[in-house]
Amino acid sequence: MKASEKIKQLGLELPPAPPPAGLYKPVLVVDRFLYVSGQGCMRANGTLIEGRVGHDLSLEEGKAAARQTALTMLATITTHFGDMDRIKRLVKSLGMVNCTPDFKDHPLVINGYSELMADVFGPDHGVGVRSAVGMMLPGGIAVEIEAMFELHP
Repeated sequence: MKASEKIKQLGLELPPAPPPAGLYKPVLVVDRFLYVSGQGCMRANGTLIEGRVGHDLSLEEGKAAARQTALTMLATITTHFGDMDRIKRLVKSLGMVNCTPDFKDHPLVINGYSELMADVFGPDHGVGVRSAVGMMLPGGIAVEIEAMFELHP
């Protein structure tokens, strides 16, 4: 099933694609790869999910923010690249979690993103290599994720 059809079947609502917050491209195609700049966790109403996991947000709320970041990424791809069905597979993701210094479950937070990508692109093509780290994020957003996708020829 195509990714666009899967999104409809799952009843997912994509938020608006955020405008660039600096001097960079939201997406860039090089050869057969689509690179997506870091995406924040934007709600359908255009507001960002803010807070530090381990202080303002629980692990589950952080995971929900990562899932919302996946939806934001799909919206950015659709807006700035066009046809999501040209994506063959997810290759690499870097998940960044705004958290307290003692928080240790960054991978569990970023699973919210990874699970949604697997739902949309399938378990073979929606799961790539991944890093999950904790850090301070701009604007106090809870999660930021960047990714690289392989395109169909």
